[in-house]
Amino acid sequence: MDLENQKRVKEFAEKYGPENVVVLVGAADGEAAGLAAETVENGDPTFAGPLTGVQLGLACYHVVEPNVKAWFDADVYDEQVSMMEMVLDVDDIVSEMTDIRSEFCKYPLD
Repeated sequence: MDLENQKRVKEFAEKYGPENVVVLVGAADGEAAGLAAETVENGDPTFAGPLTGVQLGLACYHVVEPNVKAWFDADVYDEQVSMMEMVLDVDDIVSEMTDIRSEFCKYPLD
């Protein structure tokens, strides 16, 4: 997650409260998705951005997770995401996101 997005997430969490913010990622692999989730939940593990040492505990999900997929109109999801979903390792992404949430998320939706 780049520094500007870290700044935005931090500002939203401060403005609306971390229990009212959900981060949705679309990274191409489990490792990148997990890094983004860890950043918004437990702080920037690279110690480079605005979330360094900031444990927001935000709910963070990936767009291809089955429970998240259900949030979207099926036609819109098919048009915008389904092609990428076919080439991603969805099981790896789901596993990584689930692991990170179970370890760091203070405000899960499920």
